[in-house]
Order: sequence, then structure tokens, then C-alpha cells
Amino acid sequence: MELLKQKILLEGTVLNEKVLKVDSFLNHQLDPVLTMQIGAEFARRFEDCTVDKILTIESSGIAVALATAVKLNVPLVFARKKRSLLMSEEAYTTEVYSYTKQETNHITVLKKFLPAGEKVLIIDDFLASGAAASGLAVLARQAGCEITGIGIVIEKSFQGGAAKLRQAGYRVESLVRIGSLKDGKVTFL
Repeated sequence: MELLKQKILLEGTVLNEKVLKVDSFLNHQLDPVLTMQIGAEFARRFEDCTVDKILTIESSGIAVALATAVKLNVPLVFARKKRSLLMSEEAYTTEVYSYTKQETNHITVLKKFLPAGEKVLIIDDFLASGAAASGLAVLARQAGCEITGIGIVIEKSFQGGAAKLRQAGYRVESLVRIGSLKDGKVTFL
């Protein structure tokens, strides 16, 4: 996705060889036009699949997942990182480690929002080690759902998560694939 590559080059900041900061347009402040184009691109890439629901994790994945859900005209459910007092019903849960936050979260989705047999498309903003996408896949499998694919806005290919997900049999569609962040420079694949 050329527009996304240009945004990364213009506004992204390489913090080190593993971290790319894109908070000016993707995961703190949002570029709404770009976000809607990302949703349209995911809808185009998965148009050959049946999708009953979009599944993501809070919070950075919600905007692009919503844009995709709008284009596909399906509901969106997001896994919460903290269980609130209002979540008193039965839920699916698993652990996910966040590299950027250096913490493990227990992600949760109420069972009523992931009925068995649904075809689920997982959408997230970044793919590094694959922990978030793998955790969402665990929740979907706990629910008895079929995972039709995993859509990623920015894949850091050098961190191995995409390879791990593909080896597990998942279809992974990344809008941008980064091969390196060495020397403060973004190198696309």
C-alpha cells in the first residue's frame, strides 16, 4: 500500500532496530482518510473469504478493524486487556505479551460476542513476534470459530511473527512489510 509506505517514511520514527513509532497517524493520533483506505484494502484482500465478524485487540487495532468492518458490513469485537466489573458474564481469555509495553495482559472477549461456527477475520496494527495475533487466534479457537485470515497494517518481517503464523496455517495479509529498521532507516520488503 503505497500511501501507507509514504506516511511511514514521512512521519514514522525509528526508535531502535526493533521499534517503529507511527503515533502521528496510526496508533495515537489517527489519519481518518488513511484509516478508511486501510479498511478498504483489507476488504479487497479478503473479498474471497466469508467473514462473519472482525476480531481485534484494544486499543490500537480498533480503528483499522472498524474501518474494515464498515467496508465488509460485519460486526467488530475487540479483546479487552483488562477485565472490568461490568464483564460479569462468561468469557474466553488468554495471555498475550506486549513487546512495546513489556507486560503480559490477560485478553478477554465475552462468549456471547464470539458464537461457535462464525468465520472470524483478525485485524491488528502491528505484527512483530506474533503474540497479539496468536492470542486472538486462541480466543477464536476457544469459541469454536474459524479464522479466515489475519490482516496486519505493518509487519516487521525481521521479528518472525508472520512466519510463525503462516507456519501455523493462517493466511496473513500485511499491507506493508518491513525488512529492517537498521541505522534508523525503514527498509521495505
